[in-house]
Amino acid sequence: MDFNISDKGQDYLRRVKQFMEDEVYPVEGHYHRELASRENRWVELPVIRELKEKARAQGLWNMFFPDETHGCGLLNSDYALIAEDTGRSFIAPEIFNCNAPDTGNMEVLIHYGSDQQKAEWLTPLLEGRIRSAFCMTEPAVASSDATNMEATATVEGGEVVLNGRKWWSTGIGHPDCKVGIFMGVTDPEAHKHRRHSMVLVPLDTPGITVERMLPVFGAYDEPYGHGQVLFDNVRLPKSAIIAGPGRGFEIAQGRLGPGRVHHCMRAIGAAERTLELMIRRATSREAFGRPLAKLGANPDIIANARMAIEQARLLTLKCAWALDTKGIAGALQEVSMIKAVIPSMLQKIVDDAIQIHGGAGVSDDDFPLTALFGYARVLRLADGPDEVHRAMVARLELRKYK
Repeated sequence: MDFNISDKGQDYLRRVKQFMEDEVYPVEGHYHRELASRENRWVELPVIRELKEKARAQGLWNMFFPDETHGCGLLNSDYALIAEDTGRSFIAPEIFNCNAPDTGNMEVLIHYGSDQQKAEWLTPLLEGRIRSAFCMTEPAVASSDATNMEATATVEGGEVVLNGRKWWSTGIGHPDCKVGIFMGVTDPEAHKHRRHSMVLVPLDTPGITVERMLPVFGAYDEPYGHGQVLFDNVRLPKSAIIAGPGRGFEIAQGRLGPGRVHHCMRAIGAAERTLELMIRRATSREAFGRPLAKLGANPDIIANARMAIEQARLLTLKCAWALDTKGIAGALQEVSMIKAVIPSMLQKIVDDAIQIHGGAGVSDDDFPLTALFGYARVLRLADGPDEVHRAMVARLELRKYK
């Protein structure tokens, strides 16, 4: 196992770091203040468009996909460190056109989409002209077991008809969100992993209603958001089904491997920035005659945070290496391990940082810690809850002893 990234990856990482320093960090505070001041926050501010144009002009665009036709030709292990750096900022992933769920949706279209689907939806997504949503989780069932899904994608002659209610459809509040990927049951009598289909759904199709946007600890994550969406007799041509009926689970597995590396490396970047905030606070404030950094158990808290981040990074880089060398089939255990470990690591570090910041830590006016805590907590559920991933790790570990 070699943790050295390629020369090309090193060049991109250096340029991304410089872009973050020169362009992203200086505008973050202004961006968040301006967005908060608006009556309507479901907008893309001009500064984001400007930064996207700059990033694209510098070739820092679609770095997540490992070929040179659709991306920059970087390995998963190359892009992992880039994702870590972009994870230090809430706005950076979109600026580089590397934000979820668009990256996963683009990967689905690249691997499974028809020429027509690619022309209609992949090209504008790769160009950053539109955004997308992924509609899988449902409010009426335990969605940690995706076979519980009740929404339907029924083939009727030359059409597919969608019915059901989805929620936590991330990104659906964005003004440029034009298409969703809907997963539903097509053949309830088939094998449980051949019942479902994924369907490309233009969001202006009759029968689609965004019923509400869902808050996380009172925050709506504008302008992206997480929506509850009703699909009521939504009719589309059968050609909207991705790769054909019954292949939904196959597509889902292919989509989630690299995406979990991206999520986890961004979370590691968020943890690094959180630790930085924690240490700056702990070394600049005194209580009982001593700096907070030397008070009570705080040295242990700082040390444990550093060790946890280093362990998390090594595990995630191993997973990226396994995906590069073995593919998703050879990296299943690593993919589940990182998804169970990294969000919890981030949540713990953010919680400790909040405590060290005192009252300032629970207010989002001066520090981003409450938003980071919400992000970490949601990530422990997104793409499968911790328990599901631990069960997968155990199942694969036990299999070695048969």
